Formats: sequence, structure tokens, C-alpha cells
Amino acid sequence: MNALVPLPVLLPLCVTGLKLAIGPRLHRLQRFISIAVLGAVLVLSVLLMVAADRHGPLSVHLGDFAPPVGITLVADRLAGLMLTVSSAVTLLVLVYSLGQGMADRDDQAPVGVFHPAYLILVAGVSCTFLAGDLVNLYVGFEIMLVASFVLLTIGGTATRIRAGSTYVIISLFSSVLFLVAIAMTYAVAGTVNLAQLAQRLQEVPLGVRTLLEAMLLTVFAIKAAVFPLAAWLPDSYPTAPAPVTAVFAGLLTKVGVYSMLRTQTLLFPGHRLGDLLMLAALASMVVGILGAVAQTDLKRVLSFTLISHIGYMVFGIALAGHGSISGAIVYVAHHITVQTTLFLVAGLIERRDGTTELTRLGGLARAAPLLAVLFFVPAMNLAGIPPLSGFIGKLGLMRAGIDAGGAWAWALVAGSAATSLLTLYVMAKVWNLAFWRDAPPGAEEEGVVLESAEDDEPGDDEEGNDEEGGGATGSPEPTGSPEPTGSPEPTGSPEPTGSPEPTGSPEPTGSPEPTGSSEPTGSGRAAGSGKAAGSGSDLPVPAGAVVAAGFLGQSITTTKRLPWPMLAATGAAVALGLSYTVLGGPLTTFTQAAATELLARTPYIEAVLGR
Repeated sequence: MNALVPLPVLLPLCVTGLKLAIGPRLHRLQRFISIAVLGAVLVLSVLLMVAADRHGPLSVHLGDFAPPVGITLVADRLAGLMLTVSSAVTLLVLVYSLGQGMADRDDQAPVGVFHPAYLILVAGVSCTFLAGDLVNLYVGFEIMLVASFVLLTIGGTATRIRAGSTYVIISLFSSVLFLVAIAMTYAVAGTVNLAQLAQRLQEVPLGVRTLLEAMLLTVFAIKAAVFPLAAWLPDSYPTAPAPVTAVFAGLLTKVGVYSMLRTQTLLFPGHRLGDLLMLAALASMVVGILGAVAQTDLKRVLSFTLISHIGYMVFGIALAGHGSISGAIVYVAHHITVQTTLFLVAGLIERRDGTTELTRLGGLARAAPLLAVLFFVPAMNLAGIPPLSGFIGKLGLMRAGIDAGGAWAWALVAGSAATSLLTLYVMAKVWNLAFWRDAPPGAEEEGVVLESAEDDEPGDDEEGNDEEGGGATGSPEPTGSPEPTGSPEPTGSPEPTGSPEPTGSPEPTGSPEPTGSSEPTGSGRAAGSGKAAGSGSDLPVPAGAVVAAGFLGQSITTTKRLPWPMLAATGAAVALGLSYTVLGGPLTTFTQAAATELLARTPYIEAVLGR
């Protein structure tokens, strides 16, 4: 069984090389390979989780080089559970992306960019969960960083490049800090193997050990978006395509939480920075949820709730007790699934109505009841409504806080309760605005322009470039018409010569859009003004018509009849979240055993060092 441990990392990497060798051909085979590989990774993850639960931690030294020289991979209960949840989520997101047409409607980019980058991302996540030393933990982070930048900036729009650049700069800073921390650790302990460090760091002077703990916590807090190191997240994630945003928000931040959980229990038991972690947890919960209350765009609402609920996990790590660690593990598994599901639903809403701006949505409960159900269930789960899994995790954490006692613990219990109530308020606000109320005046049922390949480029609206479909931007000139100088304006048009109509304003009465003002369906050209949804571009287009260039720069379609793979993947994600409730007893038992194993440390050390 130990021989299976490296496969969740090796399979995606090897298949990525195969897919690059095949090139942008055989699309059906490419899609089948991607789904088959992620399905195999899911099966392997389940096997490793079951084996670790029955027989204890599994370890393998690649090349048969013993620590500290060789690469060590370890699968214990915690790693097995994280692998299983992450594999299930990434498989569902891939199916969703195929249904959305993100990976199968371009002749080159899907197989040449999206699929390889996505598989590399999965390999990086698996490497991080299985890493048995700090260097390979760093390597896993860097693999994820490379793939993440490709996925965040895919399509090459200005907004995505800016957001991706911010993400990369912050990630590179944390990577440099991580390297410094690894170098200092090796200097004082003579190894970076986690099992050996668990023994040797206890002999290091207290001040040095505290410095190393602080540096590693800072690195992982940046990765996990813990306040005040989370300012990069709300602007980076919402700009990416819906499946990319979903897997990033649901999974990548939890890799940082996992690393905090692993190092704090294994390397720094009885850590001295517990109070600082409690402060960070409380600040993350409160600041994050207050930020969510202030937002009117669904993606930004979910981004801020993500920061807020990271605080619950840090809460459990900070208390460092058996009940709190168990509750944190439950909440990590719950949050990966629920947060991913909510971002998938946001993508469905954007696909259907062309925007996630709540002030421009309404009536979805009546017009799309299935979509309403797909949102309502994970929203209540995130809010912690009994008996859903969110309630199970929060209850375990709050009980652990009450048992621990102390001012900080009670403050966190109160903050957790307040954050949960405010989360319910935020979800109710989204429900009322987007689903329950009638559609606002002027809202169109046909959908709106999503985004163009020249998103937010300065001067786009003024140029009237016929290649970009200038006639569809709200200006009454036909596509390809010259600048307004010398071109007769339709009667009643209020715009001065050369001044474009503001994005989002209605077309003048009596000036119908000339035939050919937008590209025909299937043309692949942007029909929009170059503005992203939610930033002012709301020109209605017929249902099923090609609108702006989006994922990978190719045209996408808004439609009231959503593709069944998107709905099926989202429904499966909802069911996965509900399964944590149905299996709440076995899940809690498993996480309690995982917490016992983490706090004991001996099973992990013996599995790696053989003594």
C-alpha cells in the first residue's frame, strides 16, 4: 500500500506531459484523459485514507534514500482526508468547466493551456498534502503558484493580468520568506524532514524556535488569506473564470490552513504564539464578514466570506486541543466543498443572466427554481444552520473554546457566534436580492455582456474599432462605421459627436440597432463594450446569442437553458456537502482519531523514521 502514496502526485504530472505531446488535437480523447486521471486520483485518495485509518500513517522514501537525504511522502488520516475531498472537488470542477464550454470550444487553448495547467495544479495540491519535509512542501506551493498564475490570467484580459500579477507578487514574497525559514531551520537542526524536526527542534533555544514558528506561520497565513494578510484575495479571485475561482477559493487557501495545522501540531507543540493566532482568527472572522456585508457583487461577497471563515479554522489551530483540532479538520473539509459549490452557483448565475451584481438580479427563484435550490442549500450550510455540516464544525469549535476557557477563548466563541449570524444575514441578503424579489426595473431577461478580450483597455469605447464590434456597445452606429464625424446620428440621439454613450445606458428610443451591429452567433468576436459584467456594461442580447469573449478569449454564450454538465457538477457538489451531514457521525469519529494522531506525533515519526 505504501507504493500508492506517490501516485496522486505522479499521475497528473505524467499525464500532463502526455497531453502536451498530443497537442491541440483529439479533443474528446483529451477530455476523457483528464477526467479519467482525476477519477483515478480520487480512487487512490480514498484507498490511502482508508489504509491510513486502519493501519496508521503510510510513508515512502523516493529512490529508497532515507531522511534527511531523500524525498519523503507521508499519508496519514489528515492527509488522506484532504486528498479525498480535494480530488472530489477538482473532478467536479473539471466536469463543470467542460460543460461551460471552457475547455472544448477553442481549437488550441483548452488542451494546450487549461487542461495541463489544471492537472499541474492538482499535482501541486497533492504534493503539499503528502509532503514529509519542508523542501517538498515548498515545491508543492511553487507548483501550485505556476499553475495558478496561468489559470488566473488565462484569456489575457487586462483585469485578469492585473489580478494575477498581484497574486504572483504576494505569492513570490511568501515563497522567499519560506525559503529563508527553511534555510534557518536547516541551519539550526541539520534537517528539513518533518519527523526529524519534530525531535530536534525541542532541543533548539526557545527564542530561535519561536522565530522559526513565526516565520512559517506568516508564510502559511499569506497562503491561507488570514487577516491582515488577506487583502490580495478579494481582487484576485473574482476576476478569473467561474471554475478557476471555485477551485481556488475552495481549495488553495485550505492548503495554507493544512500547512499551519501540520507544522503547529508536529513541530511546535505547546506553541507560544497561541494568543497571536487567536487574535488573527478573531480579526479574520469579524473583518471578513463585515466586508461581505458591504458588497453588492456575489463573487466579492463570497470572497469576503472566504476570509471570514478561514478564521474558524485558525481558531481551532490556535486552541491546540483535541476537540478544537478535530473541529478544525471537520470545518476544513466542509468549507472546501461548500465554498467551491457557491462559486460554481455564481458561475451559473453569471452564465444565465450575464452578471453577478446583486442590484441587477432578481426573480431567479421563480425563473430558475433549480438554480435557487443549488444556491440555498450550500448557503445555509455555510451559515451553519442545523443539522448541516457547517453547524457540526462550528459547534465542535465553540465547545472546544468553552472547555478551554480564558479571555481569548471566550472572545473567539462570541466572535464565532456573531460571524455565523452575520453570515446568515449575508446569505439572506443574496437570496432576497437575486432570488426572492422581482427583477429590478430595466433588468433584461436575455442576459448581458460578460467580458471582452480587451477588458478595461483604455480608450476602447472611444476608438469605435469595427474589429471589436463597436456597434454593440450602446452606440447606434453600425459595426465597422467610421468615427461619428461625418456620420449621421439617429434622430433623438443625445450624444455629441465623438462622445460614446456611457456603458450601460439604454439605447435611444427609435434608434434600433442596425442589422450587423454585432457579430453573428458563433463568430467568436466580442459583442460587448469591453467592460466586465458588474462594471457598467448591461446591453441586452438575445438568449443564446454569442456575447463577449471570456474564458481563453473565445466567445461564450449566455442562455436560460444551462448546460447539463454544469448543473450536474454543481448538484453533485451540493450532494457532497450534504453527505458530510448524513455521515456526520463517522466523519466526526474519523477527525477525532486524526486529531489524536496529530497531537500524539509518535505515529507520524515512527512511520517515517521506522522507530
